[in-house]
Amino acid sequence: MIDMHSHVLPGIDDGPETIEGSLEILRAAEAAGIGTLMATPHVSARYRNDPDTIAAAFERLSASLGADAPAVEIRLGAEVAVTRIAELDPEMLGSLRLGGGPWLLVEPPFSDRVGGIDAAIAEVHRLGFRVLLAHPERCPAFHHDPRLLESLVDGGVLTSLTSGSLTGRFGTPAKRLALALLDGGLAHNVASDAHDAVNRPPSIAAELTAAGREELADWLTVEVPAAILSGGEIPRRPPVAARARRRWAWLRRG
Repeated sequence: MIDMHSHVLPGIDDGPETIEGSLEILRAAEAAGIGTLMATPHVSARYRNDPDTIAAAFERLSASLGADAPAVEIRLGAEVAVTRIAELDPEMLGSLRLGGGPWLLVEPPFSDRVGGIDAAIAEVHRLGFRVLLAHPERCPAFHHDPRLLESLVDGGVLTSLTSGSLTGRFGTPAKRLALALLDGGLAHNVASDAHDAVNRPPSIAAELTAAGREELADWLTVEVPAAILSGGEIPRRPPVAARARRRWAWLRRG
């Protein structure tokens, strides 16, 4: 599996503070069947990371890996707060893309309002980049106005759910919306958003199975991530049970 969202690099955001904490995440990722882990530290008002701070943290971690290191490839990207996009020049944005491909992982605010998100995403697209939207199920604004999220997807945005949301780790509303998005064809990836090895671990398959959505696992965790990293065409979603469209229609009416 390819985990598209994690905070594995040491000492630069709310992920592990130490290299040992990073190694614990890598060991847990290997045990969970993850072969590639995207390092996506925050680039936000609180954590003002840039390509240099990210590269330096990666070098510190890489230098500590010995012959017995977990068999997990680390690739670099970032989780860019939508509110920072206008402040970053195109060259810097380009340096924060996932694995050097065309896609940026963009974080919506945890608030009832996401004014300007459509304009910010339009600017990313104008620059020739694409947007993978992080954990939309945890953004209150999309609970209040799911049509906004639907319009973003119609405009070419892909969405990445947090695996823990599928099992209620972030509350019932997030779980409900995550399942509705997944079942309604508006989710394209499930990632761990790992911050540590215990409380926010790098686990995806177990949560998909617990939620009864394992039939989409390969598409969500291998096929779509591989296309994102390569810049290739996003593969068509495989056919699954049609329970979902009704769930999404109910959510939109609500």
